[in-house]
This record gives sequence, C-alpha cells and structure tokens, in this order.
Amino acid sequence: MKAITYHEYGPPDVLSWADRERPVPRAGEVLMRVEAASLNQADLFMMRGTPRLGRLAFGLRRPRRPVLGRAAAGTVVETGPGVSELQAGDEVFGELDQGAFAEYAVAPVRRLTRKPATVTFEQAATLPVAATTALQGVRLTGAGPGSRLLVNGASGGVGTFAVQLAKAAGAHVTGVCSTRNAELVRSIGADRVVDYTREDVTHGEERFDAVFDLVNSHPLAVMRRILTPAGTYVGSSGNGGPVLGPMPRVLAAAVLSPFVRQRLRSLVATADTADAAEVAALVAAGTVTPVIEATRPLREAVDAIRQLERAHARGKVVLTP
Repeated sequence: MKAITYHEYGPPDVLSWADRERPVPRAGEVLMRVEAASLNQADLFMMRGTPRLGRLAFGLRRPRRPVLGRAAAGTVVETGPGVSELQAGDEVFGELDQGAFAEYAVAPVRRLTRKPATVTFEQAATLPVAATTALQGVRLTGAGPGSRLLVNGASGGVGTFAVQLAKAAGAHVTGVCSTRNAELVRSIGADRVVDYTREDVTHGEERFDAVFDLVNSHPLAVMRRILTPAGTYVGSSGNGGPVLGPMPRVLAAAVLSPFVRQRLRSLVATADTADAAEVAALVAAGTVTPVIEATRPLREAVDAIRQLERAHARGKVVLTP
C-alpha cells in the first residue's frame, strides 16, 4: 500500500510517498480502507517533533510510528481477534494513534464510530480531533442561551466547529479571525466578527462570559481582562516554546485559578466515541456543516502540509487515497 511516511523529525521535506506493508489488525482492532483523512495541527507537531517534551511519548530520537495522520474515515475490510462490534463493509470514522495518511490503517474498535449514511467520508474525516475538541471546549466554557462567547481562532479547523456548536447551544458568538476569513466566520453563524488585523479585541470595552482561545496570541492576563468577573477562560492550543510548548501557560492557569473568581481552564481533548457520535448526528441533521477548504489526493499530502504551515487553513484540509 501507499502511505505518507517519515523516519526523522523535521520540515515537510522529511515526508515521503512510499510503499509499506499493509498492516494486520491485532486483538481489538480492525483494518480499514481509508476513504478520507484530515490534516490537523497535531500532525505538524508530530512531523517536527515539537514541543520536544512531547517526544517522551512519540519517540525521543525518531518517531515511533512512521506513518502520519490521526483523523480518518473509511470502510472496515478485516477484523482482528475478539472483534464483534464491527464487520467488513461497515463505514466508520475515528481518531487513530497514527497511520491515517495511508491507503489502509488499523484502529482500535474503541476509537471508532459508525458513520451516518448521510455524512460523506470527507465530512466524517474532519470530525475526529477537530470537531470533538470543539465540542469538549464549548462544553467546558458553559456556553448556552444568553451567554456571550469569544472564539479566538474562529476560522481554523477547531474554530469553525466551535462557532457552530456554540450557536447551536444558544450562545451569542464573537469570532476572531483575519480579513480573508471574516466572511466565512460570519457565514457559519458568528454574531460578530473581529478582524485581528484591524482591531485588537482585548482593547475594547466588551466583556465576555467565556473565551475559547485556540491561538494563545495574547498573554493570559490580557485575556482575563476581557472576561466578566466570573467568566471562564478555556485554552486549547499547542502553540508555545519549542521545548515545553503550551505547558507554561497551562501551569499558570492551574496555579492562578484557585485564587480568582474567574474559571481558568486548559482543555486536554480526548478521543471520545460518544462525542464523535454527537457531532456526527449534528452534521447529519444539518445543524453543523464541516468547513472544508480543500480536498486533495493523498499523494499530495506533503504539498498540503507545506501550505498549511504557510497559511492558516480555512476550516479543514482533507486527503483522499
């Protein structure tokens, strides 16, 4: 089979379009034919091995798993020993440990969710990681009827889902993005759009009940100033220093939170099949629509990743073997 592989950390040049043996499912796993996979910021961090602290988990000197990709949708072609929940022909999607950027991939059954018939494979591939992170983050903000939520990074993969999910929950949503993405964010339901190239939302008089920060573009103290006295800050970004990444900000929020009225939280998103099923049902119902900037052949993944590093994506980029 063909796959996007790498054997050392670095820029997109370390990736190659190569032949690999088709994986064999072990106990509790299935082999799926990948119909679509989506790019996520986590893939870029895995490729570059940053922050370096993360290498304790995914390989100190070189990546333990040589095939990139965490979010995929596909068709089950083979089941491993002990698997009874799924069978060949079932259409599924989920968050893999790695290996989604290939023609075939293995995945634990506990990580997979059945794809609704009315949801395309391309749409389903955007839901693991991005949509589930957005759902868990919006839930943590407490966004609901009458609340005012700011989404910082509203045009990205997680942000476009967060705006729609918060609106579905009844919140008044302000989205922060660049000029080129302002109309997009407005079109998916944001009540107000702040173009950060023209306006700094932290300098305004408006106060928010919650902030869902996907960018970390301002210090925590500055973001707290735009919260109401009992407001909630939820941070979810891998941005930060090359060694520790976002950990200093995470620790700062954890240390400060017990001493202030505001709730300061750092979201650690998890692969949750119940959450995946929930967002899939919202997509099937038309309540949420995945924003897909481009769909490209898997063999063009290296170019797609270069483009993603050069410019922030508008929603998601999908790869199809």
